[in-house]
Amino acid sequence: MYPPSRKDFISLTLSDPHSHTYNNGKHRRQSCWRKWKQLSRLQRSLILFLLALVLIFGLLSFPSITEQWRGLPDREDWLELNDRDLKAIPPGLKPVLAPAGSKGPAPMAGPLVGPAVGPAVGPEAVEEPRGPNIPILVKPPTKKKTFPHKRGPPSLQKDGNISDTVNGEKQEHEVIREEEEEGGEEGDKEKKIVSWRGAMIEADQATEPPPSANEKEAAPPPAQANPAGTVPLEVSPRTVDRLEVVRDAFRHAWKGYKDHAWGHDELKPISKSFGEWFGLGLTLIDSLDTMWIMGLKEEFAEAKNWVEKELSFNKNVDVNLFETTIRVLGGLLSAYHLTGDQLFLEKAKDLGSRLMPAFKTPSKIPFSDVNIGKGTAHPPRWTSDSTLAEVTSIQLEFRELSRISHEPQYQEVANEVMKLVHKLPGKQDGLVPMFINTNSGQFTHKGVFTLGARADSYYEYLLKQWIQGGKTEDHLLEDYLQAVEGVKKHLVRQTGPSRLTFVGELSHNRFNPKMDHLVCFLPGTLALGAHNGLPGDHMDLAVQLMETCHQMYTQMETGLSPEIAHFSLQASDGRDVVVKPADRHNLLRPETVESLFYMYRFTKDTKYRDWGWEILQSFNKYTKVSSGGYTSINNVRDPVNPGPRDKMESFFLGETLKYLYLLFSDDMELLSLDKYVFNTEAHPLPIWPSPPK
Repeated sequence: MYPPSRKDFISLTLSDPHSHTYNNGKHRRQSCWRKWKQLSRLQRSLILFLLALVLIFGLLSFPSITEQWRGLPDREDWLELNDRDLKAIPPGLKPVLAPAGSKGPAPMAGPLVGPAVGPAVGPEAVEEPRGPNIPILVKPPTKKKTFPHKRGPPSLQKDGNISDTVNGEKQEHEVIREEEEEGGEEGDKEKKIVSWRGAMIEADQATEPPPSANEKEAAPPPAQANPAGTVPLEVSPRTVDRLEVVRDAFRHAWKGYKDHAWGHDELKPISKSFGEWFGLGLTLIDSLDTMWIMGLKEEFAEAKNWVEKELSFNKNVDVNLFETTIRVLGGLLSAYHLTGDQLFLEKAKDLGSRLMPAFKTPSKIPFSDVNIGKGTAHPPRWTSDSTLAEVTSIQLEFRELSRISHEPQYQEVANEVMKLVHKLPGKQDGLVPMFINTNSGQFTHKGVFTLGARADSYYEYLLKQWIQGGKTEDHLLEDYLQAVEGVKKHLVRQTGPSRLTFVGELSHNRFNPKMDHLVCFLPGTLALGAHNGLPGDHMDLAVQLMETCHQMYTQMETGLSPEIAHFSLQASDGRDVVVKPADRHNLLRPETVESLFYMYRFTKDTKYRDWGWEILQSFNKYTKVSSGGYTSINNVRDPVNPGPRDKMESFFLGETLKYLYLLFSDDMELLSLDKYVFNTEAHPLPIWPSPPK
């Protein structure tokens, strides 16, 4: 047996006078050192290597931590909130706040309030550190709400970076989670935004208007997203002020134009620059009557000041006769009629006289281009033809200019074109070819018929001239009625899967199931004709085509229509709408919302308003650039990367937003369709009084 172990030491526990337990820290440190020495050299090396990695990682992450701590107020990714601007937001929209100092939306009375798409606030939004890339924003307390959320679209552009469609570089996707901590009794609300390293488009957010004081107690729970991730259109019994949403969209577009393209033709919102076409301030003049109709007095005043002091037509520049007539001449005439300001009439008369050389041709069919400074005109460099739509879609403006200026030459040259086309051979049951020769005055490229590009507004202006002139010009009505019958006979078909009615194209008696988005003007035009006493089956066709134009939006992943659609004629369970890769772009075009406006005015069916509301939400979700403006996109089939094209066409403000505003307005006398006729750029011109009998 082993003898008992000897104890050669004595253990003592000592206490200090204040009853603090004595702790032999030195002994423990020595014990740790002995344990360290007992480790093998490999183990010690491994531990030291891991510690070095941790130290290096910490040093590398230090800049991003300190950046978030400092807040960096010039970062556009961080949104500041102001309780004053927390207005009602329609479903699917997330507010974008403009830079501090910009003018916000006008306050609304009662529970009908607009969205929080307005000015940013000052320094009262305070950030707190919470780790890398997680800004914490504090705002005044509001009622606690929890909103359903789904992943939103990628953003477009911010300072210092351009999308890959612009510079070809790979875009970096960043997800920034933004938590808003609310003080007092109101609780917390979490929001998320999805952005590229570039400008930001709002993530889809199911929201509802903030309740009024009388509604807080009975406020229903927020709507929940359905399994597909979409949000019901109406999330609350309370009404969203859709008019104010449209105003905010216009303000946002105007902000981008004013900041980066003032006085120029078009805004490039991604690169924060401008594009020049004719150098006539196209976007500004196209927007004059829209601002007046929306009651945006401050914006209108600054635009009028530019027209008065800066707009000059005495410049050596070639302009397109058609585009300049419908946008600039039409915009000036409309602004004159709405305001009574002689400034706009004088500018219109100056421009009209400078466009007259275009009609000096052997056939009296005008050239496509005219130099407004030199007084010369010519066809395109590659042909002596003019596009039929261009030479037959200037009549409303020239006729009206003659009426109010008492100078008959404008109406005479415009009417002469229509009389020549009325008698020309080469039509097929009222359908006309796309080109006409300025020397011979005859149709060219015969046998090809479409209601899309190069022919569309010919049919529109047949009806509208007849209405403008007091329904007295029988040859215009005759051509229009014959054309509608030709459309029904040769171009109207139905899809195989869902029996959607659409308008295709005819090429030498061969049918092509192709329909431009431009053709979506037709439901509104047919409805306008039926409203003015034309056959009832025109309205039946309008209703069917309106559904098809709606489907061109809803069957796309972004909820936005492609520029061109092809339709499936085969009976199957597949898609009705087929889009080729080259046709997937969206240019912010107005034709569908234009027809929705006419259809609602004549039927009062609220589904047309709801369809327009869905389109507006998709524009806000996929095309709105945070720094100001909206951009056309490359791919309506890709909600993750729609591909911004860096261009905002003038017609987005002049037509698209105007028709949306009129669609949502309850005032049926606001530009009554019994008193005004809209040109093809949505500029309202008065219907002439009927001549005495």
